[in-house]
Amino acid sequence: MDQKNQTTGISRRSFVAGTAAGLTAPLIVAPHVLGGPNKEAPSDQFGGALIGCGGRGGGTFKCLGPGVRLLAQCDVKFKDRADNKTIYSDFRRVLERDDIDVVAIATHPGWHALISIAAMEAGKDVVCEKPMCRFISEGRAVAEAEKRYGRVFQIEKKGGYSPSLTRKIFESGLLKNCDAVYVRRGGFKVKGWSGKVEYRVEDVPANLDWDMYCGPAPLRPFQKHRNGGSHRGYWDYEGGGLGDMAHHHLHSVAYEFGRDLTFPTEIIPHAPPQHPEACGLWAWCELKYADGFTLVLESGEWGDTSGRKTQKTSANDLLALLTEEDRKKLDELPEPEKLPFFPEAIRQRKQTASHAERSHHVAAIYHLANVAFRCGRPLQFDPATEQIVGDEEANRLVNQPMRAPWRL
Repeated sequence: MDQKNQTTGISRRSFVAGTAAGLTAPLIVAPHVLGGPNKEAPSDQFGGALIGCGGRGGGTFKCLGPGVRLLAQCDVKFKDRADNKTIYSDFRRVLERDDIDVVAIATHPGWHALISIAAMEAGKDVVCEKPMCRFISEGRAVAEAEKRYGRVFQIEKKGGYSPSLTRKIFESGLLKNCDAVYVRRGGFKVKGWSGKVEYRVEDVPANLDWDMYCGPAPLRPFQKHRNGGSHRGYWDYEGGGLGDMAHHHLHSVAYEFGRDLTFPTEIIPHAPPQHPEACGLWAWCELKYADGFTLVLESGEWGDTSGRKTQKTSANDLLALLTEEDRKKLDELPEPEKLPFFPEAIRQRKQTASHAERSHHVAAIYHLANVAFRCGRPLQFDPATEQIVGDEEANRLVNQPMRAPWRL
């Protein structure tokens, strides 16, 4: 792992550490150092760890790409067999290892932000399962950590989108008054990922560290439905079907229409009253942006529809809104850059296509919708402060308290 390349005198580890301060710095490496057909050079070898080994764990680890050796596995279910050599139950012990370069995180989302930040602070690059965070302030903290520590971050396998004229128009900032509407109907698994309002308290399994499982969330009595995949149905750990599935549906949409560059300013929900612990049903949410763009999410699993239809989203529709002078400016602008996936990004020391700042903006879409559902009223959001305007109750859901000793 730490062998130095005899030609360059630079180890793979010193290369990763040395380029951390500037992800935009170009890297020139001789072809024989990077390896070729049927060759795997030392510079291509990375030590990897998987934190959260159930459910999506294996798939998330694969996103680290080739040339990554699994050196450590960590899960709160390993309490009775952790040897702190290859098997762990506390992620902090994994991050202490200097032979771990890249980390895949597939715990429940209540842990995603804290472990991502701790990993980047420890000098690791990160692939995190979606959603990136459980509430908006966590997303901001992850984005700031990515910048502060100069690390590479990716949300599972999201990204790789080909730049389009539509993307270029929104990215240019020339479009000031847009009446485009995009409607996403269905695919949120709202009923499937709803929590139980009443449940029976059960004994904690001997192999499970329940305190560590809950982590920054309240330490509630153990119940099977809160553990495993059905954790999605509880606000303590995620955000129901919307929190789980929206990133799948919205990441490419946000890229195409430039919604990964800004935040909605007005959120209008339609849902029944929500339970304080268990995620429930909802009909739709309309999210409006300062440039006039409207995004509508419809569950198709409760209540009526919004009555809205996708309209005026083509490049020609958008070009028609620009002045002749602005169209000339658009032609002179460079094409949007196509960012790499994680395996290339960690070698090139570039941001990935789903880097933390971009993913924070995407996650804010469904987090704001959930905040509006829980509060039961329309909300105004200030993109500059990333706070709800004049609504203390809603802001407590934007920046939620954590159980000691955990904090952002």
